[in-house]
Amino acid sequence: MRAIRAIGYNCTCLYKVQKRGPMRFWMLIVIALVVSSIGFKKYVWFISLGYGFSVAALGCAMLFSFRASLDPLSAFLCLALVFYGLRLGMYLAIREKRSSTYGKALQKDTKSNDDVSVSVRFAIWITCAILYAVMVAPVFFRLENGAGPQVLGWIGLVFSVCGILLEIFADFQKQKAKKTNPHRFVNTGVYRLVRCPNYLGELVNWTGMLISGLAVFSGPVQWIAALIGWLGIVYVMFSGARRLEVRQNRNYGDDSEYQQYVKTTPILLPFVPLYSVEKYTWLVA
Repeated sequence: MRAIRAIGYNCTCLYKVQKRGPMRFWMLIVIALVVSSIGFKKYVWFISLGYGFSVAALGCAMLFSFRASLDPLSAFLCLALVFYGLRLGMYLAIREKRSSTYGKALQKDTKSNDDVSVSVRFAIWITCAILYAVMVAPVFFRLENGAGPQVLGWIGLVFSVCGILLEIFADFQKQKAKKTNPHRFVNTGVYRLVRCPNYLGELVNWTGMLISGLAVFSGPVQWIAALIGWLGIVYVMFSGARRLEVRQNRNYGDDSEYQQYVKTTPILLPFVPLYSVEKYTWLVA
């Protein structure tokens, strides 16, 4: 709750200090609240479908609101958010609809609506909406503050595109491998680099978004908001990696080949000898 209050305080400060532009930061939160409310139908959608489609909606909103002053770099950054969010949202929706195996695994690892009180659902809803808004904050501040230096912006865009492509490749390769052998873990392609390459793609993408705004942030409040967004998604990705590790250990723990794989392949960060996060019980999201 302290974290939620801190985020709320920073958002209030953002509202007070912004005087220019056709859009205010609080509008991003409202848009994310509307889109992510899909989670009231199914609890897990707050952080899956609500996540992807909220990011896409926020990218569209910024494109529309700042259309009169868009420079090419800012337009590409917004389009990257739209593409990323739509692809992720559609991929998750199709996977959940078509894959009975994934649906069963999801039921084991997540709570149902009946297990989560209304007050908790509201808290998660509001927290997620604020998180999605601060995650796209670097792009918003670039638009709000008037572009600024371009070099870091283009570097950030390249990072984001690379992260999105990595996530696409990881999802494609996993689908292909599961069609061949649905009951075996995946350790081919980009899964030789890390065990959670799709989560790594997410980290690279959002690190790129943060980099794109480093030269244009104005004042400590904007820096704090952008860093909260980046640290928030880092935490969520490591939590997701832990959840996946627990599930895979349960499914493949007796497989000697799997045991060799997890001992030699980092879980999330390439070339960093971090092979397990299961013991870090504070990584819960």
